[in-house]
Amino acid sequence: MKTLAELQAIRDKMHDKVVLPEGSDKMRVVVGLATCGIAAGARPVMDAIKEEVEKAGLSDRISVVQTGCIGICQFEPVVEVHEAGKEKVTYVKMDVDKAKEIVEKHLKGGSVCEEYVIKNI
Repeated sequence: MKTLAELQAIRDKMHDKVVLPEGSDKMRVVVGLATCGIAAGARPVMDAIKEEVEKAGLSDRISVVQTGCIGICQFEPVVEVHEAGKEKVTYVKMDVDKAKEIVEKHLKGGSVCEEYVIKNI
């Protein structure tokens, strides 16, 4: 097992990769790819988001990453959008077409697609 000092060093090293700096125009898109997400179709959703971000030339500004269980399995596939200084937006029951719409409207256009956000389900 690691010592507390070693764990703190790992935490400090990863902080800048996880936390978006205030005032930054960078965004992080997180796709849940635990077993439940994969079974619900999250992999094609993530692939579509990555492809659309690359086609739009936004790869330097928007990172698309995977995570394990987000904890709301009944709403899979789940996609979270993190922007500096804003609350995260959690999109649920995603599919490839909805993912492309989110890239176009939210990631490129700045408008949250409210109809896919968990608070409206």
